[in-house]
Amino acid sequence: MLVVEDSQTDVFLVRESVQAHHLDVDLEIISDGERAVAFFNRLDAGEGACPSLMLLDLNLPRIGGLEVLARMRASKRCADIPVVVMTSSDAEKDRRESKALGATAYFRKPSGYEGFLKLGELIGEMLA
Repeated sequence: MLVVEDSQTDVFLVRESVQAHHLDVDLEIISDGERAVAFFNRLDAGEGACPSLMLLDLNLPRIGGLEVLARMRASKRCADIPVVVMTSSDAEKDRRESKALGATAYFRKPSGYEGFLKLGELIGEMLA
């Protein structure tokens, strides 16, 4: 599973959520949008396997999450993987644009630990 997230705290919470729901997934962490685009470019060049799921923050350094999502959906090899947009934004515009670009689900990052653990349930459903 690919996690494109620049906040180390949120990466920690993703790991906690995966462990709390006993999900057997390997996490690949990419901390900015530019590296995420390069990752999909390498996959399209035949290097490596597509992730089974991508968790994507919208507010990323260098290249924003919506642009990463658009690049991934244009991929020759990985266009069909499910994407959970995972963001602190509750703006209707972000929800609308994410959906238009093919996001599978939209998870608004909660302020508390317990709320964040619900992400594991969503991940489990996506991978089932």
